[in-house]
Amino acid sequence: MTATSTDGRTADTLSSRRSIDLDIQGMSCASCAARITKKLNKIDGVDATVNYATSKAHALVPAGTTEQDLIDVVERTGYGASIPTPESQPIDRAGDLRTRLIVSVILSVPVMVVSMVPPFQFPGWQWAALALTLPVVFWCGLPFHRATWANLKHGATSMDTLISMGSLAALGWSLWALIFGHAGMIGMRHAASFTLTRGDAGSAIYLEAACGLITFILAGRYIEARSRREAGSALAALMEMGAKSVRVLGSDGVETEEPIEALAVGQRFVVRPGEKVAADGVVVDGSSAVDASLVTGESVPMEVGSGDRVIGATVNASGRLVVEATAVGSDTELSQIARLVEQAQVGRSATQDLADKISAVFVPVVISLAIVTLAIWLLAGQGAVAAFTAAVAVLIIACPCALGLATPTALLAGTGRGARMGVVIRGPEALERAHGIDTVVMDKTGTGHHRADERRPAAGRRGS
Repeated sequence: MTATSTDGRTADTLSSRRSIDLDIQGMSCASCAARITKKLNKIDGVDATVNYATSKAHALVPAGTTEQDLIDVVERTGYGASIPTPESQPIDRAGDLRTRLIVSVILSVPVMVVSMVPPFQFPGWQWAALALTLPVVFWCGLPFHRATWANLKHGATSMDTLISMGSLAALGWSLWALIFGHAGMIGMRHAASFTLTRGDAGSAIYLEAACGLITFILAGRYIEARSRREAGSALAALMEMGAKSVRVLGSDGVETEEPIEALAVGQRFVVRPGEKVAADGVVVDGSSAVDASLVTGESVPMEVGSGDRVIGATVNASGRLVVEATAVGSDTELSQIARLVEQAQVGRSATQDLADKISAVFVPVVISLAIVTLAIWLLAGQGAVAAFTAAVAVLIIACPCALGLATPTALLAGTGRGARMGVVIRGPEALERAHGIDTVVMDKTGTGHHRADERRPAAGRRGS
């Protein structure tokens, strides 16, 4: 009898699945990740997760499903996908965002000051503000408009849809007021008021709202991009700890220095005092003290001799060693640690799942609210100008997308920071449970058995 899972798949099918990782291009917010995840999971037998913070997808697929099948689905959804390679590096958007942010700040500050501080409103100030606003909306905000158009072509929305619609609506309304309303008259002034009374909509312009929206969202995206870059560099830092070359010992006893990629399992190599062990292996000749603190945390170098196992990237402290390689490349313990950190960053926590579910429906709900607001104001007899102003206000206020960014970025930063400090986090569920740790018990060296007791009710807790 064959066991069957709750979704109808047999245990044999589940056990025969293999893992596929993809680099995803074109995502602009967590809603994009949720959309790709939904499309991938529609493939029979596929269990996929997409992490916006790392721009990676991890999928368990049944036999017969290839990488190209997943790539085709991602591309039909409106995004790009590729198979990760050792040379592939995550796209660093921080530089481009920094340039756009600097330009946006330089142009937006005068617009916001002159629009909101009446003493600075010189004759014709509104036209000068318009000239400064146009490059902010159309060039600095280009990434938002580009992402919105790409999503709309596939009948989808994202957080960028709100940003694009909000800024364009504010600019479009301001242009209407300047050209067809009273706002373009020389000598027009915006009066500062703390009351809730509504003034003449035909003389109101929202250039400062369009500029401020683009500037603040760019600042958030830039901070996020820097966080992703710094946290992601933890993997590169781990791999940099390994040896770059190896002294291969030939059958004739001659040492030849080769790139680390040339070392194969079964070959013997020499480790001189002060050098890093090139790969995992077994000592066949010599004795020495090896500093393994990188892997084990043991602060005191341990003595090794013939027959003892050594780990790649540890440091030979004293004597000459001849080691026979048992694991090289991606099979070494160092590579497995790096892979563990990457899997932790790609993994998803329950909190992140909840945030992505909310963000996936957030945009349509906000757009619907703006339409409802427009209709209510029209039915109340307030006029088309006032109704459109209220609808635009809903779009502008709802634009920030911290909900979709905070959780994946916090997860990425936490696992990356931990890797730098020698703490390998197995997955996001470990971070969620960490708040309940009450006691950590270690032996005198700090490398023995560890135990973390979950937080117990106050009545049942003992002093530690």
